[in-house]
Amino acid sequence: MPGPRTSLVAITAMPALFVLLWSTGFIGAKFGLPYAEPFTFLFVRFVLTLALLIPLVFLLKGGWPKGPRLWGHIATSGLMVHGAYLGGVFYGIYLGMPAGLASLLVGLQPLLTAALARPLLNERLSSYQWTGLALGLVGITLVLGSKLDPGDGGLFQGFGLGALACVMVALAGISCGTLYQKRYCTGMPLLAGTVVQYLGASVILGLGALLLEERRIDWTPTFLVTLGWLVLVLSIAAILLLMALIKRGEASRVASLFYLVPPVTALEAWWLFDEALPPIALLGMTIALSGVVMVVKGKSTTVQHRDATAATREIKTD
Repeated sequence: MPGPRTSLVAITAMPALFVLLWSTGFIGAKFGLPYAEPFTFLFVRFVLTLALLIPLVFLLKGGWPKGPRLWGHIATSGLMVHGAYLGGVFYGIYLGMPAGLASLLVGLQPLLTAALARPLLNERLSSYQWTGLALGLVGITLVLGSKLDPGDGGLFQGFGLGALACVMVALAGISCGTLYQKRYCTGMPLLAGTVVQYLGASVILGLGALLLEERRIDWTPTFLVTLGWLVLVLSIAAILLLMALIKRGEASRVASLFYLVPPVTALEAWWLFDEALPPIALLGMTIALSGVVMVVKGKSTTVQHRDATAATREIKTD
């Protein structure tokens, strides 16, 4: 039986482990997309995840959302938080964007959410937070500027404006979905709500695969291992770990660690795919992440608590 010290170490490591697992979603996209188109890949992933999650809801007796109105709101948030977000990220990486850069761009979600919260939720930003927003823009400008390569006709090194547009759709999806979920899905049970979100996202991704793709999958060992990792580790184990963290009151720690995902992903992508960032890009990443920290830490106590809950729900989406 594990002793008290072993249990304490395990509990302390849980938030960092959760963020580490979530960061591998971008790596999984890079590994799996050579063998399947993005919407087809995600649709298969969601179907398999639902096949495992639905029995889990009944087994854990988590309860389902109450009323068709809440079901509709949760499904709508799933279209944005899962469908637009993951669809945009996967398609951007499919079109050549480095996994580390995709992670950094969508990691700016707290900045866009904070900017949209003022007109949509009547939340006021402090001067400290506005400074963070400005730093985020400066940082991402430096990162993208380091990737400029006008000579090859693609504008950026290895990818074009199409990939950038896809990841911007992902950023808008996760940001708008977070605000929508905060406003309309306050009674959402975590596990069962995730099932409803996946159902909503599966519809739009299935239509995308049906209308825009050939729906061919090369069932290689690499693809099978990647798909298994994304389903079992990301979509199942990470959600159970999230529930354990929330039960222990660790949600705010997960939200605080969220901004560590881009550098962790960048390190993983450098190690696995030789995705190197030049010094100016590393500086830009540091400035951008500093801006994210300023926006997150600058909130009032009440708003910070609500955003911590929303952030943990975002993290589970990968």
